[in-house]
Amino acid sequence: MNERNTHRQVALITGANKGIGRAVADRLAALGMTVLIGARDERRGARAAAAVRAAGGDAHALTLDVTDPATAAAAARWIEDRFGHLDVLVNNAGITGSGRVAPQDARDQVPSTVDLDMVRSVFETNVFGVIAVTNAMLPLLRRSPAARVVNVSSAAGSLTVNSIPDGPLSGLPTSAAYSPSKTALNMLTVQYANELRKDGILVNAADPGYVDTEINDHRGHLTPAQGAAVVVRLATLGADGPTGAFLSEAGPLPW
Repeated sequence: MNERNTHRQVALITGANKGIGRAVADRLAALGMTVLIGARDERRGARAAAAVRAAGGDAHALTLDVTDPATAAAAARWIEDRFGHLDVLVNNAGITGSGRVAPQDARDQVPSTVDLDMVRSVFETNVFGVIAVTNAMLPLLRRSPAARVVNVSSAAGSLTVNSIPDGPLSGLPTSAAYSPSKTALNMLTVQYANELRKDGILVNAADPGYVDTEINDHRGHLTPAQGAAVVVRLATLGADGPTGAFLSEAGPLPW
């Protein structure tokens, strides 16, 4: 069924079959949006979309591997054919590399001994994948009267926070792949915000906090729903909302 003539907002969330992405999908669907579950695994995406529908939301699964531009282009064509526009893009898909290890076993994350192939794979998903998906979706976002782009970042990407000797991140393992990838993502957020400001598209970075997900082997202390709160807030900003900002649920974060 073609839904071009409906007034329901359409939101695409990458990596939305589990964790924070799934929680964002649940929240946006509850707000009345049509949510598109971007997932590398078609079956997992379909199960997540079915669960959102079972809870009363409108959801569809899209096979989308952010490291494969061809799947981003195919997803954009599907959205174009079905809806003709896109209102919200949440770039949530991300990996840590070898982040799911105990601190004493994280030697490959220290800059002097880091595995370069692992760094490349992290940047391929967390940085290059965001560029590929965002650029594929921009023509659709420009057709929305109030498009919003949210890049899921992390306080681990803050140069200011990382430079504090006894700061909040000092007890965590060094991450020469994940943290720099989020720093780069923050810069991309600012650059996209500057470029798209004239189009009325608000682009912001969100720090969900330390959330209990597979990415950290479930060591986080926040629930996915709690982590999703700031993402949803930025995805539903009014016309007077910020752009080019880096926010957590508690407020602005230093770059």
